[in-house]
Amino acid sequence: MGETSRAAELGLPSSPSPPPSPRSARSLSPPLGKGTPRPGGDITGHLTFPLLSVTLLVSFGSSMLYGYNLAVVNSPAEHIKAFYNATWSQRFGHGLGPAPLTLLYALTVSIFALGGLGGSLLVGVLVERYGRNGALSRSALLVLLAGGFMGFSRELGSPEMVIIGRSITGIHSGICLSVVPLYLGEIAPKNLRGFLGLMPSIFICLGVFSAQVLGLPELLGKDRFWPLFLSVVVVPASLQLLLLHCFPESPRYLLIERNDVCGATKALHRFLGSPDVQDVIEEMKEEQRSLSSMEMVSVWQLLRERSVRWQTLSVAVLNAGMQLSGIDAIWFYTNTIFENAGIPVSQIPYTTMGTGAIEVIAGLIGCFTIERVGRRPLIITGFCAMGVCSAGITISLLLQATLPWMRYVSVVCVVGIIAGFCMGPAGVPFLMTAELFTQSHRPAAYIVGGSLNWLCNFTIGLIFPFLQMSAGAFCYLVFCGVCLLVALYVYLVIPETKNKTFMEISHIFATRRSVLSVPAHLIGMMKLDGYGTLESSSLEGSGSSLP
Repeated sequence: MGETSRAAELGLPSSPSPPPSPRSARSLSPPLGKGTPRPGGDITGHLTFPLLSVTLLVSFGSSMLYGYNLAVVNSPAEHIKAFYNATWSQRFGHGLGPAPLTLLYALTVSIFALGGLGGSLLVGVLVERYGRNGALSRSALLVLLAGGFMGFSRELGSPEMVIIGRSITGIHSGICLSVVPLYLGEIAPKNLRGFLGLMPSIFICLGVFSAQVLGLPELLGKDRFWPLFLSVVVVPASLQLLLLHCFPESPRYLLIERNDVCGATKALHRFLGSPDVQDVIEEMKEEQRSLSSMEMVSVWQLLRERSVRWQTLSVAVLNAGMQLSGIDAIWFYTNTIFENAGIPVSQIPYTTMGTGAIEVIAGLIGCFTIERVGRRPLIITGFCAMGVCSAGITISLLLQATLPWMRYVSVVCVVGIIAGFCMGPAGVPFLMTAELFTQSHRPAAYIVGGSLNWLCNFTIGLIFPFLQMSAGAFCYLVFCGVCLLVALYVYLVIPETKNKTFMEISHIFATRRSVLSVPAHLIGMMKLDGYGTLESSSLEGSGSSLP
C-alpha cells in the first residue's frame, strides 16, 4: 500500500503487481510478442544478420566517404597547389602569388562543405519521393561522377574539375549524413538505436584514417598519384550501389508514409528475423493513426511550430556546435597545426596517422557504451574534453618557445580533441535528430540540422587559416568557449533518450517544464513496445504523469 500511495503522489500509474526481479527490471515494457525485439539486455541477442549487414554497408558506402573527403586534401596539399600554379602559368604565362594560391586551395577545401549544404537541402524531397534506401542508392551515382572529374583533372589540365568533383562529393555527403542515420534510426529496435546509430560515426573516423594511411609517401602520397588518391571514393560507392537494393526499405516509411502494410511486413520479417511481426505492425498503425491529421511538415512549418521549438533549438545547437567546436579545423589543417607545434616535417604524416587510429578507437568506445551510459553522458563528456583540450593547445603554443616540451602537449591536445569528438559529438547529434521528432517532422528536422552543420563546416574551413593568422594561438579559445557552452546546453535542456520510443521522447518535450523540472528517473515510465512506437493506452496515461 505504501508503494501504491507513493506512486499516486508522484502521478505515476499504480500497480498491485510485485516488484520486478533484477533481471526483469532491465525493461519497463510489457510482455512482448514473439516477433518483437525486447528492449535492453544484450545487444548481440537481437542483432540480426540483415540489420547488421545493411548498417555496415551504408556506413561503408556513404558515411566513410564523408570522413575520407574531409581528410583527403590534407597530405597532397602541396601537390595540388603545384598543379594549380603550373596550370595557371600555362594558361596565362605567369604563376599565382601566395595569397591567390592559398585562396584557390581554400576554395577547394571548403567547396566540399558548400556542396554538403546543397545536398542537405535535398534530403526532404529525396526521402519522400524515393524512400530512405532509394535515396542512398541514387546518391551513390554522384560519387562515380565526382571520381571521374577528379581522377582525370590532371590529364585534362583542369583545376576546375577538381573543384567541381569536390563539390559533387559534398552534395553526396550532405545527402548521406542525414539519410543514413534516418534510415538506421527507423529500422533499428529502440534498444539498438544508439549502437547502430553510432556505427556511421565509426566509419567516418575510418574514412579519415584511410585518407591518412593512403596519403603516406610510400602509398598514394606521391605527386603522380594525387588524382587517384582523390578518386578512390568510387570503390565504396560502387559496392553500395551494387548491394543496397538487396535490402528492404524502412518499414516505418512504407507503412506510415506509403500505407504499404505488405511491404512493411516483409521488411520487418527481414530485419527482425522472425515471422511474427503483427504486434509491431499494429503499433506502427497506432502511430500512423495518431499522425493521420498531419501532413509531412516543411522546414518553414517546423521553424514556426511552437510545440517542437525546444527540439528544433536542440537540433540547431547540437549540429552547429558539432562544427563550430573546431574539429574541422583540426581535420583540414592537421599537418599545419603539427608543423606549428614543431613536429619535424618528415614525421608529420605518421603522427597524423596515429591520430587517425585513436579516432577509430574512440568511436568504437562510444558505439559500444552508448546503450549503457546513454546519449547525454557521451555528448557532454565529449564536448567538455574538446573544450579543455582547445584551451590546452592555446597554452602549449604560447609556452613552447620557452618550454620546448610543450610542443608534445599540443599534440596530445589535438589527439584529445579528436578522441572526444569521435566518442560522442561525431555521431550523437545525427542520432538525436531522429530521436527527438516523430515521423511527420523528421525529414524537415534533418534539413535544418544538416544545413546548419554544413554551413558551419564551410565557415570554419574558409576562415580558420585567416583566424589563425590574425589571432595566433588564441584562436583555439573560441572553440573552447563553443564546446563548453554546448555541453552546458545539453546538460540543462536535452533529456536522456536511451531506450525511449520516438513518441515518448516527443511527449517529454511537450512542455518545457517537463524537461527541466521532472527527475530523469520519473520521465517516461510508461508501457513501451520494442520498435519505436507507443501504445495508445500508454500515450493517454502519460499525459497525467507529466506536470
